[in-house]
Amino acid sequence: MIVGVLKEIKNEEMRVALTPYGAEELTLRGHRVILQEGAGLGSGFADQDYISHGAEILPNPLEIYDQADLVLHVKEPQPSEYALLRKDQALFTFLHLAAEPELTRALVKSGCIAIAYETVMGDDGSLPLLAPMSEIAGRVAIHEGAKYLEMHYGGSGILLGGVVGVEPATVLILGGGMAGLNAARMASGMGAKVYILDKSIERLRYLNDILPANCITLASSPAEIRRLLPVCDLVIGAVLVPGDKTPRLISRKLLRTMKPGSVVVDISIDQGGVFETSRPTTHDDPIYIDEGIVHYCVGNIPGAVPRTSTMALTNATLPYVMQLADKGWRAALKENPGLQKGANVADGKIVCQAVAHALQLPFHKLDI
Repeated sequence: MIVGVLKEIKNEEMRVALTPYGAEELTLRGHRVILQEGAGLGSGFADQDYISHGAEILPNPLEIYDQADLVLHVKEPQPSEYALLRKDQALFTFLHLAAEPELTRALVKSGCIAIAYETVMGDDGSLPLLAPMSEIAGRVAIHEGAKYLEMHYGGSGILLGGVVGVEPATVLILGGGMAGLNAARMASGMGAKVYILDKSIERLRYLNDILPANCITLASSPAEIRRLLPVCDLVIGAVLVPGDKTPRLISRKLLRTMKPGSVVVDISIDQGGVFETSRPTTHDDPIYIDEGIVHYCVGNIPGAVPRTSTMALTNATLPYVMQLADKGWRAALKENPGLQKGANVADGKIVCQAVAHALQLPFHKLDI
């Protein structure tokens, strides 16, 4: 099979979907790997690194789309790429279609099979391809939140961990999944007072066992959120409903109860966002102030650390890429129920129920 790796063109996205070592593993299995020129540079991988591991370099994305049976991306295709997708071509990437109606229509029109990293499921119900990026997003969210609490960014001028004799910042984390857990670890490690909320008592029990004493686990409810918002300096939105839109937990009215200069970081922005006031931002223009609150709503947070992110992503995705390349997408999805859950669009139809529900479009069962 011909596996194509594209250069990311989303704003400030420097990750690449495959490392040179991943390319080598595919070529050793008899596959041809074609990579767009310069695709790995942002992650510290030169074209020659890929060539020495068996890949071929092609100068532009048109050739990749034209030749590849399986196209690998990190982020969703951008509008300039919509017309390049073709029938029966497999696309494997992050999609987050619940917040992307235009992209969804383009994928349906193309006739391609679009498999989303974020809805591939493990045997235990986990999300193995989303997990490493959620780990990174949760950790980076605390770095960014701490930075934007600084006065010259519009923040309240509070040091996250405080100092001797001075109280630390209070951090509220909405969602106890992988992103929320890692945000809690980072915030507590920096000395903040941390509240982490989740709906699942079983999950809270686990978090309570592994997190330090300055992390307080609480059952999530509207009343609990209302109680905590006025005392929090930093709020992290880390809620995920796989494939579907994120519930809006913080209304504009509620946001007004926060202290001026507080910061919100919406990790969930790819799926619509946790805050009513959230709108997507970029790494080169990451924040805005609304209702006196600093908002950080970058949709590709792991792109800030592309070397780490690329290596972590390839570690997770490569076994699935090899299945798709070895067997073809139909056989691979048929044999692997977890990978099958990654299918969002196929043969001109939406085949992910959560996406169909979010966009209020017809759902069709995957025909393989």
